[in-house]
Amino acid sequence: MSKTQENLKAAFAGESQANRKYLAFAKAAEKEGKNNLAKLFRAVAEGETVHALKHLTNLGEVKDSVENLKGALAGETYEIENMYPGFIAEAQAENEETARIGFFGANEVEKTHQQKFTAALAEVEGGNDIAEQKYFVCQVCGQLELGEAPENCPICHAPAASFKVVE
Repeated sequence: MSKTQENLKAAFAGESQANRKYLAFAKAAEKEGKNNLAKLFRAVAEGETVHALKHLTNLGEVKDSVENLKGALAGETYEIENMYPGFIAEAQAENEETARIGFFGANEVEKTHQQKFTAALAEVEGGNDIAEQKYFVCQVCGQLELGEAPENCPICHAPAASFKVVE
């Protein structure tokens, strides 16, 4: 791999992390009643997304829908089978219960992501788009539900009001 390719990967990771960090900062600012500061953080986060997407495209990582789904499935599978089990074990060994619970919940959610990507791949490989759905994401644990928000999240048990519609 060339140095430029390594730099593109590092830039993608850095810009992606900056986006997420600034969105977290925006939520914190909103909680403090600093809505204009929150807006600034969200605007800068959007710019970081533009950078990240360009770097990912320049890496050649954005392909057709079948290949993108296969890549997404590989990522979810890695998280489920390798990454999170190791993180859970290490957090438990270090008595980091909050982190362990977070890792465990994320791993459970990744399993549902894997299922949804698997179903989508079957449709797309058949030459179809997936069926139109209304998507709801739990703002506590990230669980994705289709159609409507459940009374309680099946992963973290948060109430239906904790779900956000994704358009």
